[in-house]
Amino acid sequence: MKNKKEADSTKKGGKKEQEKADNGSMPLTGHLREMRNRVAVCLAVFAAAFLICLNFAARLITLMTDMGASYQYSFVYLAPQELLMSYLNIALIGGIVCTVPVLAYEAYAFAGPGLSRREKNAFLFAMIFGAVCFLIGVLFAYFITVPFMLRFLIQFTSEVNVTDSISIGEYLNFLITVFIIFGIVFEMPVVTVLLTRLGLLKARWLKAARKVMIVVIFFIAAVITPPDVVSQVMVAIPMIGLYQISIALCALFEKKKDGEET
Repeated sequence: MKNKKEADSTKKGGKKEQEKADNGSMPLTGHLREMRNRVAVCLAVFAAAFLICLNFAARLITLMTDMGASYQYSFVYLAPQELLMSYLNIALIGGIVCTVPVLAYEAYAFAGPGLSRREKNAFLFAMIFGAVCFLIGVLFAYFITVPFMLRFLIQFTSEVNVTDSISIGEYLNFLITVFIIFGIVFEMPVVTVLLTRLGLLKARWLKAARKVMIVVIFFIAAVITPPDVVSQVMVAIPMIGLYQISIALCALFEKKKDGEET
C-alpha cells in the first residue's frame, strides 16, 4: 500500500514537472544545466581568444611601441620575464575583450525568457550602445589623449641631462590603463539613458548639480589617472563634455518616456 502511494506521488510529481514544461517554465536542474553550458561556451571562447591574441601579441606590442618611438621613446625590459609577461597580459586583456560580447549575449539569452519587452530593449540597448561607446573611448584615447600625453611628457627630458629608457611593462600598463579608463568614462551616456528610462534620474537634477559635478569629475580624474596633471586634465575634459551630452540625452529620453505614458 505504501509503495503504491509513493508511486502515485512520484507520478503526480512527474505530471507537475510536465505541466511546468508545457507552460514554458523550466525546473531548477534545467536552469543549472543551461547555466553550466553557457559558462562553458564563454570559457571556450576566452581560451580560443587568448591563444589567438597571444599569437598576435608581438604585433600589438609593436603597434603600441611604434607610437612611443615616434616621440623618441626607447624601451627596455628590466627583468628576464618582463617581456613574456607583457605578451601574456596583452593576450589576457584581448581574450577578455573578445569574450565580453559573448558573455553579454549568453546572459541575455539566459535571462531573456524572464524579462519583459521593455527590459529586453534596455538590455539590448546597454549591450550595443555600451560596446560602441567603449570603443569610441578607446579610439579617442589612442588617437588623441595618448599621443598628447607622450608628446608632453617627453619634453621634460630636453630640460635636464636625462636619457629615457622606459620599461616595456610599465609603458604597456600605462597605455592599457588609459584605454580602459577612457572606455569606462565614455559609458556615462549609456548609464544616464538607462537610469532615465528606469525613472531614477531627471535632467533637472543633472543641471542643478553641474557645478558640483565638475569638481567631482576633476577629483575622480585625479584618482583614476597616473599621478600627473596632464593625465588628469585629459580625462576630466572629456568627462565634462560627456556630462553635458548626458544632460541632453536625459532630457530627450525623459520627454520620450512622458510621451509614451500619455
